[in-house]
Amino acid sequence: MSASIDRACGPVAETVQRYHPHGGAKLLRSLTAWPTALRKYTRDPMTFEPLSPLEARVLGVLIEKQRSVPDTYPLSLNALVAGCNQKSSRAPIMDVTEGDVLQALDGLNGRSLIVESSGGRVMRYAHNAERVLDLPTQSVALLATLALRGPQTAAELRSNSERLHRFADVSTVEAFLHELAERPSGPLVAELARMPGTREARWMQLLSGAAPGPAEPREPLIATAGTTDLATLAARVDALTRELEALKVAVAALEADRLKPSPSVE
Repeated sequence: MSASIDRACGPVAETVQRYHPHGGAKLLRSLTAWPTALRKYTRDPMTFEPLSPLEARVLGVLIEKQRSVPDTYPLSLNALVAGCNQKSSRAPIMDVTEGDVLQALDGLNGRSLIVESSGGRVMRYAHNAERVLDLPTQSVALLATLALRGPQTAAELRSNSERLHRFADVSTVEAFLHELAERPSGPLVAELARMPGTREARWMQLLSGAAPGPAEPREPLIATAGTTDLATLAARVDALTRELEALKVAVAALEADRLKPSPSVE
């Protein structure tokens, strides 16, 4: 993509410099700056920079509120802050300020993921996820639910995303999740390793970065303990065993004395 931009802008700049060496200076400077400016808004999807946790939260709130409260969408800054700090249907719970959200909006705007508009006396914000990420509404609904609530199973996603999109069944959710995980331009979700004692694997969004690697298996205690430690442990067990046997003998003697008949008094 960067090479294409340079090839497109280079010849035009050379022509201006050749035929307008004086009057075309300002235009030439603009053309020279074009490649840098264009790269900012034409990133290859494979090199899409991960969002910060707050940027992902802001994007998720915009997607959620578009479906759940369409009358107040696009959202004002105050509504966005309230949505980010919401206590229900959020994991993790955040406590962010207007300044924090404005900074996140700047980052999303640099990726063309939001659209700003002036409604009345305040700025309002809408998301642009479907077009920028080239995704259907169903997939965007799943991404938003994962960004707002953290890793979930397919069944949990079907229930939690019902206000954004009503999926027919869990298998439909799984089909969209696998499409998101196998995108040619890079996965946007990942299936996590199944936790011990659970029947279903959870899924996480990758808008905020790659999935964590599998945890390294812990070696058994017997394999990590040194020979000296094992010898000490065995000695302590032997000592405790001897003490226990001595206590048994003492208790038996006390019990025999208790059962011995008292001497008769004449």
